[in-house]
Amino acid sequence: MKCLKGITAVILPVCAGEENWVDSRTVYIGHKVPPPGTEAYIPQRYPDNRIVSSKYTFWNFIPKNLFEQFRRIANFYFLIIFLVQLIIDTPTSPITSGLPLFFVITVTAIKQGYEDWLRHKADNAINQCPVHVVQHGKVVRKQSRKLQVGDVVLVKEDETFPCDLILLSTSRDDGTCFVTTASLDGESSHKTYYAVQDTKAFNTEEEVDTIQATIECEQPQPDLYKFVGRINIYLDRDEPIARPLGSENLLLRGATLKNTEYIYAVAIYTGMETKMALNYQSKSQKRSAVEKSMNAYLIVYLCILISKALINTVFKYVWQADPNRDEPWYNQKTETERQRHILIRAFTDFLAFMVLFNYIIPVSMYVTVEMQKFLGSYFISWDDEMFDEELGEGALVNTSDLNEELGQVEYVFTDKTGTLTENNMEFIECCVDGHVYVPHAICNGQIMSGASSIDMIDSSPSAEGKEHEELFFRALCLCHTVQVKEEETVDGIKRGIHQGKATSFYISSSPDEVALVEGMKRLGFTYLRLKDNHMEILNREDEIERFELLEVLNFDSVRRRMSVIVRSNSGELYLFCKGADSSIFPRVISGKVDQVRARVEHNAVEGLRTLCVAYKRLSREEYEQVCHLLSSAKLALQDRDKKLAEAYDVIERDFILLGATAVEDRLQDKAADTIESLHKAGMKVWVLTGDKMETAAATCYASKLFRRNTQILELTTKRTEEQSLHDVLFDLSRTVLRQHGSMTRDTFSGLSSDFQDYGLIIDGATLSAVMKPAQEGSGTGGNYKEIFLEICRNCSAVLCCRMAPLQKAQIVKLIKASKEHPITLAIGDGANDVSMILEAHVGIGIMGKEGRQAARNSDYAIPKFKHLKKMLLVHGHYYYIRISELVQYFFYKNVCFIFPQFLYQFFCGFSQQPLYDTAYLTLYNISFTSLPILLYSLIEQHINMDILKRDPSLYRDIAKNSLLQWPIFVYWTFLGVFDAVVFFFGAFFLFDNTTFTSNGQLMATNTQMMFGNWTFGTLVFTVLVFTVTLKLALDTHYWTWINHFVIWGSLLFYVIFSLLWGGIIWPFLNYQRMYYVFMQMLASGPAWLSIILLIMVSLLPDVVKKVLCRALWPTTTERIQNADKLYKGHLSEFTPLSSLHAPPVRGRGHNEGQNHTHRRTNWCCLCANLFLRNTP
Repeated sequence: MKCLKGITAVILPVCAGEENWVDSRTVYIGHKVPPPGTEAYIPQRYPDNRIVSSKYTFWNFIPKNLFEQFRRIANFYFLIIFLVQLIIDTPTSPITSGLPLFFVITVTAIKQGYEDWLRHKADNAINQCPVHVVQHGKVVRKQSRKLQVGDVVLVKEDETFPCDLILLSTSRDDGTCFVTTASLDGESSHKTYYAVQDTKAFNTEEEVDTIQATIECEQPQPDLYKFVGRINIYLDRDEPIARPLGSENLLLRGATLKNTEYIYAVAIYTGMETKMALNYQSKSQKRSAVEKSMNAYLIVYLCILISKALINTVFKYVWQADPNRDEPWYNQKTETERQRHILIRAFTDFLAFMVLFNYIIPVSMYVTVEMQKFLGSYFISWDDEMFDEELGEGALVNTSDLNEELGQVEYVFTDKTGTLTENNMEFIECCVDGHVYVPHAICNGQIMSGASSIDMIDSSPSAEGKEHEELFFRALCLCHTVQVKEEETVDGIKRGIHQGKATSFYISSSPDEVALVEGMKRLGFTYLRLKDNHMEILNREDEIERFELLEVLNFDSVRRRMSVIVRSNSGELYLFCKGADSSIFPRVISGKVDQVRARVEHNAVEGLRTLCVAYKRLSREEYEQVCHLLSSAKLALQDRDKKLAEAYDVIERDFILLGATAVEDRLQDKAADTIESLHKAGMKVWVLTGDKMETAAATCYASKLFRRNTQILELTTKRTEEQSLHDVLFDLSRTVLRQHGSMTRDTFSGLSSDFQDYGLIIDGATLSAVMKPAQEGSGTGGNYKEIFLEICRNCSAVLCCRMAPLQKAQIVKLIKASKEHPITLAIGDGANDVSMILEAHVGIGIMGKEGRQAARNSDYAIPKFKHLKKMLLVHGHYYYIRISELVQYFFYKNVCFIFPQFLYQFFCGFSQQPLYDTAYLTLYNISFTSLPILLYSLIEQHINMDILKRDPSLYRDIAKNSLLQWPIFVYWTFLGVFDAVVFFFGAFFLFDNTTFTSNGQLMATNTQMMFGNWTFGTLVFTVLVFTVTLKLALDTHYWTWINHFVIWGSLLFYVIFSLLWGGIIWPFLNYQRMYYVFMQMLASGPAWLSIILLIMVSLLPDVVKKVLCRALWPTTTERIQNADKLYKGHLSEFTPLSSLHAPPVRGRGHNEGQNHTHRRTNWCCLCANLFLRNTP
């Protein structure tokens, strides 16, 4: 026991960034106490099998949700303002702040509560799933959540494993079972697992119940591919039999049993301690870049608000320092007020001014943003182009908080299997001694045998060539681990059915092997079955050939090949080997190597997956030597893998080359086009997969992630064994930086031919070493991450293979935390992608064949990878444009609204007198100006949808939150201040010349309009409402009848409301200060002229700025808008978009005349556009 613990402590694997697991656990199978005197029985407590992915419980929902919501700066600020209005006497009612805040908090809480309820529902469905447990020799049904460590579980074919299990016995005589781990590592192929040798004969409940054994193993840790333990089996003898346990004995939760009738296994990790649960990231609240900008702007406006309140408070007391100005005679201070300390009075006045100017930060903006996100998310769900006929489903939006983030993505992290590919291999061709064989097509449901020969060397193969041809076909029928299944259906899908009759079909841990065996079937050699250790094949003459399977030298990623040793009916011994060209060619001593190599290279360029096939005949003496080598290596307890590798190296030599094969891993429809579009849009695409390096690299070439001229840089275990990690990293760093110094590829388009294109391949083990924190005393360890990031920045594409799920999340986290803080997107289809999806800024799940865990945990779910193109380039682009305008416009219109109020205090003795009536204060953001901007933020299309799809580079115009940068924010703020000054002083000078009428009223002589506080405020407010609404109309590019209805309807509503509000004496009001004010103002002709002039003066600077910028420094977006106007909306059909891109900056000289002509043309276009751009 102590020995095992010591070994375990040394050799336990560590997933990148995880702590060392040095403890072990003892599991008693069937909860049976070991025989007396063997060892002390120490029962241990383990968690039950309950899975929890929800965030809240019934009891903590309200406090936890309120805490999270009030962590938002805006919500906390409005809460403080509301409390201030309750505590002190302020110019406005507490309802004006309290009601909108309550509405926002309630709506958000309901939305988040509903989402968590759905998670609870999903958890309950899993936790209450029935499982079969062996108790007292009988099978008992239990709910999954009640399963405990030590329970012996019965799992039947096509059932999912309820927890992590050690395999005890199976329905198969050899003690093996077949499992698909699609939801774990993305591989939908069948993998073989092995029962413990001494328990595999226990095949019934009664027999299994007699097993008396303990399992010692490591404590739970997240690495899916590593497991260390041993089983002690107590028989009649005194000492237990100890057998080692490895990952080949461990069945993981989430995997599915296939092609095996039933198994018995013992639970060792349950609930949140299973490897799958340990690979889940906790679901944290994601915040978009726009929301962060809003919070930053909020702080700036909060500072402006405090400054305004402070200035007014100081000036108030400076004003009141003169005894004559202290208070008017009719408003004497009460005795209580006189006795209050001046600091308390000043603080109360400061808070009152804060409340008065509080409307500069309107809570209605947050309500509008929430509504815009919620309503806008339906456009994705309603998009018919993102509906998949095969699945019968369209895109889903699981959270609407991140819509605009879809327009800001800089890095895309994608899974490979089931995301980029369909995981559906197809045999394309094979080459034997230079002759290429392509299978015939399927005709009328009948597979035609035979082959068409494309002769590369001779007109027809010689006699020796014929022999090699048959040997080649036999080699591929024998050198594999394919299983044959006779039934009609698998996973509910009918397979292998021709003319209504069920036929056999193949399943394997490798889809490539299935494709090769099916390819041979189409070429006339059919693999039938493995029976009694004999492999049977049907040749072209319909004769059954039997070969005894003597040894299997399994495939591994270091050797990159596999071999079998077989004996034919005639007694001849053959060693057949297939593998990667790099591992076969150096071991070949004869054969037509040059011809086969040429064909392999040709197929690799085409993006096909290639394998080479070779053989050698063995004499009886050679075979005996091989058996001795293999048996001694297999029995070794120390360094078993190393000794096996040495034995394989000795055995697999001196081959005769037969030929090569080409298999295509079918990409999803338009996957390559989508990746190319993402590259053009300025995004970097990384593929993170649990698959083998060779497989993944071939897919990357086929999907155009790597191009033909891409120089591949490898950072893999194989290379770090030859060189130290430090040397490899610095070599790669020098390579990528040699050509363009310290400039990163971010500077370039990634598609330029002026620079060498680099692609990086890294595997999980090397990533662990790179991510490992610096050791004490080592100077270089901590720099590895930075060097790695520097290499990645200069690569146009990166492939990470053999990734554990948690490592995928760590890669995303590493890029998120880099100094540029880029926006990341992760997309995948399996449970192994959930951690990555949760870690990224935006997580997208694909509704694939591997369950719905990825789709359920994602922010958005789409049917196919190709739909990502429209989601980002169209929907993301529109969402960002719309919400950035919404945010800037809201701050602008509230500066326009509240700055005149600030100026007014200088003319009313800083008495906190509101400039506007209470109804106007309350309804400005709720009714008069809210609907136009909400509609704009839902339907605005500044560029035609087809153009955005055709020209992905337009996505670059909005990259890095470009429309919410500080210079633009400052411009909008100053525009608001300018407009506010025009409103206030324009109205002020209009009333400059006033006289008293005979009845004592103050009349403006130049307008014949009654002059007073509310008349002045109403005039300013009227100009304000019309100006901010028309400003939005000028910014609108996409006009529909709804825009017209809402924009002109809002202005009409303001006029009608003002007429009614001031035209009727309302009995429920305790004041009638607005009575007849609006009618009196409209009765004056000069007032009408003043309103029109003030609106024009306010809008003029923005119009002039736009005309100048479009003429002198047009963006690509503006060029396309101008051209689209000239082509009357048919630009996407007739115009090459590349001609409209901004020309490169060149020196002055012979091009000056051309530039002058170009600029003059621009002016002409823009002048025409100025009159046309807002015409419906």
